[in-house]
Amino acid sequence: MFSLIAASRHKTVGGIGTLLTTSAMVLSGTAMAQETKTGIDPETWTPEHVMSIAGTEDVNTAEECSKITPLDYEGKVSYWFYGTTEAHPQIERDMEQAFFDDFAATYPNIELDAQNIGYNDLLNKLRTAALGNAAPMVARLPILWGSEFASKGQLSELGPEDVGYSVDEFWPGAMKSVTLNGKTWGIPTNNETMAFIWNAGIFEEAGLDPDTAPETWDDVVEYSRIIKEETGKNGYGLVARVNAGNTPFRFMPMMWGEGGGALDEAQAEPTLQEIEINTPGARKAVQNYYDMYVRDKSVPVSALTNTQTENQDPFIANELAMVIAHPSEYGTMLDRANNATGSDKEAAMKVVENMRYGKIPRGAERRAVVFGGGNVHLMNPDVVEGEMDRDAALALICFMTGPEWSTKLHWTGSNPGNIRGFKTTAMKERLDSIKFLDVSTSMLPSGIPFPVVAESTEIMNIIIPEMLQNVMTEKMSVEEATADAEQRIQSLLDGF
Repeated sequence: MFSLIAASRHKTVGGIGTLLTTSAMVLSGTAMAQETKTGIDPETWTPEHVMSIAGTEDVNTAEECSKITPLDYEGKVSYWFYGTTEAHPQIERDMEQAFFDDFAATYPNIELDAQNIGYNDLLNKLRTAALGNAAPMVARLPILWGSEFASKGQLSELGPEDVGYSVDEFWPGAMKSVTLNGKTWGIPTNNETMAFIWNAGIFEEAGLDPDTAPETWDDVVEYSRIIKEETGKNGYGLVARVNAGNTPFRFMPMMWGEGGGALDEAQAEPTLQEIEINTPGARKAVQNYYDMYVRDKSVPVSALTNTQTENQDPFIANELAMVIAHPSEYGTMLDRANNATGSDKEAAMKVVENMRYGKIPRGAERRAVVFGGGNVHLMNPDVVEGEMDRDAALALICFMTGPEWSTKLHWTGSNPGNIRGFKTTAMKERLDSIKFLDVSTSMLPSGIPFPVVAESTEIMNIIIPEMLQNVMTEKMSVEEATADAEQRIQSLLDGF
């Protein structure tokens, strides 16, 4: 869910320098049993609670990691990652450099060879390197990429316990993303979820409570209709573009919420063998899209080709009332308003003032959101260039997955993978400086990752959007479209 584009940058820092079934619960509206594992109940993990715990725990990363690798250890570790670029805020770049400086100061005898590789280049470069036995020892990848390398035998088993942390310190949804065939192949470094955003001014104009978000997806459909009828403006920023990540990131929370899924990824113990796209819950979600686009005509006509980017212009122009986006959307809208002139600027600033953030609406089954982020992996020694230095690699992995640096390294765009990070002083500083971060953070317990299967990209970016388009263009009925999607997914999984 990132869109980083960076030239490769080589940096050498010298000097000191299966899913476990007991925590496999995907969270539902009834909170299921996550509370017993992580101490976090999605019903009480509110913005107020997130704010209240920030800054309540001091951590000593060097002391914790010394239990894994002695601080006087001599060795070498190679590391590839997708990191900051010139387009990132200065604080992100500063924190990244501070991480390397701190690691070098803590482990003066470990030589770190770190390469920051552009997001769009990293996957293919690592594929090639692994095939040629020239991979790094450690790689940090977006949340779903690791399953490909694990399935090819190119990763070593790695879990939180290997670097001194408990699996209970990480979100169950995040642990699902590093689990394949009952084994754990990585550790979460950061996690994020989106939030529901609305224009309080348009709500008031339509006779709706300006300070209350729609609680359910049925409410979203109804609010969208009312807004269109009462104001002539579009209610919901529906997107359905094929081969664009924005589409599944906004549709799957609705499908999961209503009780459906692509596979059984939203269930407590998914097998990823069952297809649930032709179930009543899935059909209900598709029907919601039909109702908004065809029946009520309360969403942009261009929804068939829109992504969230195309929703930004009508939103800042006060012509679109509701969207799903990241906390950074507020900053984006503020920048757009600041760049406007004259009366346009005044109107845009009013829209920014009227922006409100709330939780993603719930469906009949649960409240859900796509669980994103990144994971760190230990490569299989057989595909690593040179000899694997496991102790040096574990020192680096411990450093980045602890509560301190899993918080600082993802300052503006994500959240700590280690749940203890939410109690750090750094988290309090983030919450105080990043508007609406507390709201999207409160959605984390409801996060569900896309199915961790090799076919996930084809399912999410092609089959599901085409299913939606078949209904929205009235080429197929809801029942026909979901049945067609079911057959296509089955054929894909069968290798046809």
